[in-house]
Amino acid sequence: MCAVYTTPPLRRRRGSARFEVQVTDFLIFVSGQWLLVSLLLALVYVFLLLEHFKAGKPLSVHEVTRLLNDGEALVVDLREAKEYQAGHISGAIHVPFRQLAERASELDRERTVILVDKLGQQAASAGRQLRRTGLRVNRLRGGMAEWQAQSMPVVS
Repeated sequence: MCAVYTTPPLRRRRGSARFEVQVTDFLIFVSGQWLLVSLLLALVYVFLLLEHFKAGKPLSVHEVTRLLNDGEALVVDLREAKEYQAGHISGAIHVPFRQLAERASELDRERTVILVDKLGQQAASAGRQLRRTGLRVNRLRGGMAEWQAQSMPVVS
């Protein structure tokens, strides 16, 4: 009689079989309900797009420079005092993000307000706040980090 050698069965992690079943069930659902899933994805995309523009259009460094040179814009710096004093765009008004709601009435309603922060992330929620008050709002894409990366002038 010959001995038959077999390899031992592969050991699975305990949770991996359950995960594979969940993924398989999900894929079956998506393939069966592709129309609903497509509609959901389209609605999420439209929602995100609308939320993006509610905060004001993001402008490049060059677009901001053109608006400033034409006298059509007012720059509002949302950073903390220490960061503002280290360097800011010439002519910028310092309104820390925490004080924005109280000081919104100080802003010129005739010109476009350009919001500037450190990286361009706080400006979105600040833009939504200011748009509710009736101001025309845009944001500097990339914030002061992008402004300085483009070697644009700052004053202390």
